[in-house]
Amino acid sequence: MKTNKMITPEGTRDLLFEECLARRAVEGKLADAFRVRGYNEVMTSGLEFYDVFDPEFSGISPEEMYKMSDRRGRLIVMRPDSTMPIARLVATRLQHHQLPLRLFYTQPIYRSNPGLAGRLDENAQAGIELMGAKGIRADLEVLTTAVEALSPCAPDFRLELGHAGFFRELAQQLPISEEQRESIRSAIETKNYAALDIILDALPQTEAVSGMRRLPRLFGGEEVFAQAQAICFTDQARETLNYLHKIYHAVQDLGLGNRVIVDFGMVQRNDYYTDIIFTAYTEGYGDSILTGGRYDNLLARFHCPMPAIGFGVNVDALTRIALVKGHYHAPAAAQVLVFSENGYSIKALAHSRALTKQGLRCETSVADTQEAAEAYARSLGIRRIDIVGAKITEVLLK
Repeated sequence: MKTNKMITPEGTRDLLFEECLARRAVEGKLADAFRVRGYNEVMTSGLEFYDVFDPEFSGISPEEMYKMSDRRGRLIVMRPDSTMPIARLVATRLQHHQLPLRLFYTQPIYRSNPGLAGRLDENAQAGIELMGAKGIRADLEVLTTAVEALSPCAPDFRLELGHAGFFRELAQQLPISEEQRESIRSAIETKNYAALDIILDALPQTEAVSGMRRLPRLFGGEEVFAQAQAICFTDQARETLNYLHKIYHAVQDLGLGNRVIVDFGMVQRNDYYTDIIFTAYTEGYGDSILTGGRYDNLLARFHCPMPAIGFGVNVDALTRIALVKGHYHAPAAAQVLVFSENGYSIKALAHSRALTKQGLRCETSVADTQEAAEAYARSLGIRRIDIVGAKITEVLLK
């Protein structure tokens, strides 16, 4: 019988040396950016009950989740998202804590992506959640934190802004089923104009249908806001447009200039997001490196209603980008190899410890002879061996 003990499961990979250095460095930069703004780290369980990620609300299909059952037969999944477990944590452990709550995380998520070549099923993710705060101050705090977190890792990133309210307002005016609504959403999100036209052509040709047809085409800079006036048929839609315009100008003031883009066709999964939504991209990576938005209805599903906004960063993507740019290399060889003559192992270990306290990178040899130790040192490029016996002799290799 064929075994799989020599390979990793599809969608996963091992990390070596410089990859680990790059991953830890990226995680450190992100965590530093979160901490200085008052966010505190939390960690959630890697295993969660399936009910936490109700597909009707989360937008995560059952096929995407890695599932198993516990000893009582209850359905469990490997964490496919970090925001919903943190909402559960807040509702059960922090419901009496002073608001707002500023939380951040760095942990893997697991999703099956069989049809998306190049995407991993295990992804390192970092992000923040600002819970119990609403309004433009809270939205701008989170957007500013996103900019400050990405800047050291991918300084050439592009930020795209949208608002879930535009799609919601137009969809409410269409005579469509929930299934049709999601088909329209999917066509807009992927900018599949042909599929969108097929669905909308079958409906009565109203202003709302015309507006929905134009939604994915409203993409760009300042000029898009004037164009968007034509699809804002209600007072609510006009208020939403004005709010997004304020956010757009405020984010530009952070020094991003033309790297801020507004996309009215940005429609995220189901009704998870309620208001402002945003993504970030960078050259050299074909997918988003950051996604976020406001999700004011989520906490109510855990019987702890409060407004909330947050974002998640694809740590693996930033790690790959750093490696491609040559920012990290395989760790350098030790500067000193310490070899002990017979009976002097403890003395050699003490000497090695003394060298590391001086700031030297040091290895202790496990070879049986000095000749074997020297051969090992030469193979790795170590140029100095300290021979520890009754006395300590420093040998420089050529």
